[in-house]
Amino acid sequence: MAAIIITQNTELTQKAIDTLKTCYDPEIPVDIWELGLIYELNIDKENNLTMLMTLTSPSCPVAETLPPETEQKLREIEGVKSAKITMTYEPAWDKEMMSEEAQLELGFM
Repeated sequence: MAAIIITQNTELTQKAIDTLKTCYDPEIPVDIWELGLIYELNIDKENNLTMLMTLTSPSCPVAETLPPETEQKLREIEGVKSAKITMTYEPAWDKEMMSEEAQLELGFM
């Protein structure tokens, strides 16, 4: 499942994706973008960023730290007015949501 991207600013969207590729669950050597944890990325015409994301499991050890750390990194992108992450577990994350690159890295292909 690829992320749904709704944007008014493609340059800012690319910066956001690049930033997401620097965020990792410390137990998995693949970034959260390639893991398929981002369900939706939305940047409106005022450059407010909202994002819908999940974790590999509701009991993930970094459930309390990864989302706020990610949100802070997104806020720090030059040009982003605000950033807000909403967590969801619907649909539940599955390894099929990973990119081919991530599946290869983790030995699923």
